Amino acid sequence: MPKMKTNRAAAKRFKRTAGGRLRRWKAYKSHILTKKTRKRKRRLRQATLVSEADEPRMKRLIPGS
Repeated sequence: MPKMKTNRAAAKRFKRTAGGRLRRWKAYKSHILTKKTRKRKRRLRQATLVSEADEPRMKRLIPGS
């Protein structure tokens, strides 16, 4: 059976943590920043974990990582 291919778009967006979870960056930080508060923009800079419901699907896109 051939090797599974990694989804390259997913590989660029998600990184695996030491515990095996997936880390992602938050959305809504690229434009129309003037109406967003400083506090909101600061919090959008932080990475977060992929939700547990979505995690199995995302992990299938990145096998072997």
